[in-house]
Amino acid sequence: MTTLTTRDHHIQTERGKIFARRWLYASDVSQDRAPILLFHESLGCIDLWRGFPEKLALTTGRPVIAYDRLGFGRSDPYPGELDVHFVSEEAETIVPLLRDQLEIARFVVCGHSVGGGMAIATAARFPNDCTALVTMGAQAFAERHTLDGIRLARAEYAKPENLARLKKYHGDKAKWVVDAWIETWLDPAFADWNLDDAIARVRCPVLAVHGGQDEYGSTEHPRRIADGRGTVEILPGVGHVPYRENEQAVLALIGQFLSGI
Repeated sequence: MTTLTTRDHHIQTERGKIFARRWLYASDVSQDRAPILLFHESLGCIDLWRGFPEKLALTTGRPVIAYDRLGFGRSDPYPGELDVHFVSEEAETIVPLLRDQLEIARFVVCGHSVGGGMAIATAARFPNDCTALVTMGAQAFAERHTLDGIRLARAEYAKPENLARLKKYHGDKAKWVVDAWIETWLDPAFADWNLDDAIARVRCPVLAVHGGQDEYGSTEHPRRIADGRGTVEILPGVGHVPYRENEQAVLALIGQFLSGI
C-alpha cells in the first residue's frame, strides 16, 4: 500500500515567514511527476483545505504542496493592507521563493476562488515550467455577481460568532483576513481588475471547475479561463467550494485531467 508523509516548512520572505506543507510519497513512486502547488481562497489556509491535499496526492500520484499566504493561517501577519495587485504579486514575488526554497522545478498549479486567480497568474508567469492549470470556483474579473456576494458576506462577518469561527484557523489575524477580502474587492480601484492578460499568456492545458450555484461568480469565469485552452466542468447543484461540496467528482476530474500530463 502506498503511503504518504507530510513535511512542514517555513519560507522566509522580506515581509515575514510563510508556513508550507508537503504531502510526499514514502517511496520514489512520484519522483518523476511534477508536484501540485495549491493556492487557497480569500479566507482560507492549509487547515481549511482539510483532507483534500492528501486525497489529491493519492488520486494523482503526485506530491502536493500547500501554503498559508502571508497574513493567513500559521504564516506571519501581513504588514499593512492588501494591495489591489495582490493576485499577480503572489505569482511574481512569493512563488519564486517557494520554488527556490522547496526546490520545485516543473509543477502543476491548482487554486480555489481567488487562489485560482493566483494559479492563473503563476501559470502565465512560468509558461515553460507550469505543466497544467486547475481552477475551482475561480474569479477572472470583478463581476457584479461576485461583489454582491461579498457584500452579503460583509454583513455575516460583522457578527462576532462568525468572526470567532475564523479565529480557530487564523488566530488574531482573523479580522485582518476578513477585511483584506472584503475591503480589497469592494475598493473602487479594484472594479476594473481582470486576468485577461495573464490568461492570454497561459500555455499549459487547463481544467476550470465551477459550481452551477456558485454564489461568488457566474459560469462566465471558467469559460473565460478555459476558452481555447482547455475544459470547463460545471457541477450542477454545487456552490462556491466544489472540492468540499462534491469532493469525489472534483478528485475524479482532476485525476483524469492530469493522468495524461
